[in-house]
Amino acid sequence: MACRCAYNSRMDLGHVNWIEQLNEWGHSLGFSQIGVADVDLKDSEPGLLAWLAAGFHGEMAYMERHGLRRARPDALVPGTVSVITARMDYLPDTTGDWRAREWDAMAAPDQGYLSVYARGRDYHKVMRQRLQALATQLADAVSPLGFRVFTDSAPVLEAALAVKSGQGWRGKHTLVLNREGGSFFFLGEIYVDMALPPSDPVTSHCGDCTACLAVCPTQAIVAPYKLDARRCISYLTIEHAGPIPEAMRPAIGNRIYGCDDCQLVCPWNKYASATVVPDFAPRDVWGKPDLLALWAWDEATFLRVTEGSPIRRIGFERWQRNLAVAIGNALASGLLTSQQRSAFMTALTTHIGHKSDVVSQHVQWALAQKPTQ
Repeated sequence: MACRCAYNSRMDLGHVNWIEQLNEWGHSLGFSQIGVADVDLKDSEPGLLAWLAAGFHGEMAYMERHGLRRARPDALVPGTVSVITARMDYLPDTTGDWRAREWDAMAAPDQGYLSVYARGRDYHKVMRQRLQALATQLADAVSPLGFRVFTDSAPVLEAALAVKSGQGWRGKHTLVLNREGGSFFFLGEIYVDMALPPSDPVTSHCGDCTACLAVCPTQAIVAPYKLDARRCISYLTIEHAGPIPEAMRPAIGNRIYGCDDCQLVCPWNKYASATVVPDFAPRDVWGKPDLLALWAWDEATFLRVTEGSPIRRIGFERWQRNLAVAIGNALASGLLTSQQRSAFMTALTTHIGHKSDVVSQHVQWALAQKPTQ
């Protein structure tokens, strides 16, 4: 536990509705909703073990290494009694038909598409600071409190805790869905050694809808509530370090960092809320990212432009690999003008024999792509 702060007598603890109080503090910090769960996640353990046994975690060896600690908060942080969960919207713009604008961006072969969450400041930094502030407010109000904050930074079963604490229900794409907020939000947790009253879970509202399964370009959602990460474009463009399997490359299209298809098609995201956090406003460079311009970056430019961005974590080699796939798909699309096609081919040839075998392999593949019609 990170902190054991002294009791602050300003609050009468005997009359505190902790769910209301935590939400009041949380809203002032930009969180959309605060919930509380106990630490009993044993119902999630069989599913986690089966998912790992199927190899659906791909090269994310840390998930297997951590095993059931992910589903046992009190094993990860001894002394944990309750988990405070936080939801923070990150969608920067919900004006007009914002989903149509995203689909249009994915259909532009000369542009790169980045997942919405990655266009602003790194959410790890934003969430961690604000979770720390929320935990400190609680610690100031109670006699010594031990806590640790997490945001996608440790073996934490985030979705299970979010569902248990009433943040929403698990969608068939495996993301958490909220009736008022859709799924365009980040999750974070505070493990505390104080028993807090749990918030009420909500019922599922996916019904018979299977739109997310049908839309997935690589059929990564192999069954309702079951994702094979090895086929997921987000995994392939971010977590996967080596060559992208050749059979998967055409389906990636112009997605150079992540994928939002299963979220964009979900009917509940008609109700997605715009963020109130300025940090998640998209940087200008991601407005209409031109593939040729991005391909011209050197590593120093990549590091400078992506400073403070989640994109930086994939490194320059994966960045170029992803761009090569997108350019190859543009060449295969039949949607380029002869001038655009010539410019892409010229740009690729400058990287033949690249020092990175991975990039070189993808450049050669891209150069071989031709329109099918």
